[in-house]
Amino acid sequence: MVQATHLNKFYGDLQVLKDVSLHIKKGEVVSIVGQSGAGKTTLLQILGTLDRAENDGSVLKINDVLVSSLKHKELSTFRNKNIGFIFQFHQLLPEFTAVENVCIPAFIAKTPKAQAEKRAKELLDFLGLSHRINHKPNELSGGEQQRVAVARSLINNPALILADEPSGNLDTESADALHNLFFKLREEMGQTFVIVTHNAELAQMADRKLTMVDGSIVNE
Repeated sequence: MVQATHLNKFYGDLQVLKDVSLHIKKGEVVSIVGQSGAGKTTLLQILGTLDRAENDGSVLKINDVLVSSLKHKELSTFRNKNIGFIFQFHQLLPEFTAVENVCIPAFIAKTPKAQAEKRAKELLDFLGLSHRINHKPNELSGGEQQRVAVARSLINNPALILADEPSGNLDTESADALHNLFFKLREEMGQTFVIVTHNAELAQMADRKLTMVDGSIVNE
């Protein structure tokens, strides 16, 4: 599913990724842990094609596509169709309803409106939010907002879901529900998850836990 080799990243003179290589199988749930500044989010952004590693022999393949060689427009199209993102702060647009927020990636992919809305409503129903589809983010609890963000990440049926501190802004009960949801989604929809987290319980639930220190993966 994901094959990355020799990923290096510099910001000026600071090297934030140091020859990182990893292989993630289809359907795996992999957690990435480490202190702040270890390079976790930078690695996730490169795996999500939001940033690029240095052009020094690094290779990134997702779903057998050599994404490290794609041009900007090709990369945007690939990302929209193949990768879903869940952030700590849900990044919902406040002026749109839950169903409208979920539809946005589908509209970018030029999915017809009726088809996108039907799929969005199915996902929100699956996530227990069928009664909240017309509510705006400020009318939803933190846990509900994050479930809307999960639905948005799933709308194009991506093979890979990348989550950056997805439960970091939630209370314990909502966080536990979200963690269990990831594994339910893996079982029922077959997604692969890579999750950056400081939550020890979530990290241990994963099939594998990768620990980063000073820009390198030091153990599993």
